[in-house]
Amino acid sequence: MAFKRVGKFLCIFLITLSLGCAAGISPKVRSQVTYAGTFSDVQKAPDEYIGKIVIFGGKILNNQASPSASELTVLHLRIDSRDRPKDGDQSEGRYLIQSDQFLDPAIYKKEALLTVAGRITGGEVRAIGGFDYVHPKLKAIEIKLWPEADRIYPRFHIGIGVGKTF
Repeated sequence: MAFKRVGKFLCIFLITLSLGCAAGISPKVRSQVTYAGTFSDVQKAPDEYIGKIVIFGGKILNNQASPSASELTVLHLRIDSRDRPKDGDQSEGRYLIQSDQFLDPAIYKKEALLTVAGRITGGEVRAIGGFDYVHPKLKAIEIKLWPEADRIYPRFHIGIGVGKTF
C-alpha cells in the first residue's frame, strides 16, 4: 500500500517537473502567434509584418535600460521544440526587443539566451561595421530568459552514492 502511494507521488512529481521545463513561452501567449514564417523574411521587409505576433530566439548583444523602458539588441538564433535558442555560429540577423519594463542589465546581460513573443512594430536602420542594417523591432509580450546552467549541465541526473562537486 505504501509502495503504491510513493509510486503515485513520484509519478505526479516527475510529470510536474517535466511540464515546468517543457517550453519557454506560455500556452496563452503561444495561442496569440499570428506569424510562423522565417526570420529572414521579416528581416527583409519588417514593415510588411507590422502587427504580427512572432516567437523568436536569440542571444543578447546589448541592453539599453532606463527606469521606465528597455531595449535589447538580439542576435537571432533558431529555436528548438522547447523554444530554447540553439547557441551556435548560424544566425539570420539581428532584431530589437522593446519593453515597457525595466530589464535589469545584470540579469538580461550580454550573451544571455532568450526567447521572446512579441508584436512586430516595424524596422529600424542602424549601422553595423560601417554599413546600414535593418533591425526588425518587436514590442515584447513575454520574454523567457534561459538560465546559464542549461548550457553546461545535463537537464536530468539520477545518482546514488556520495560525491563531491567543485
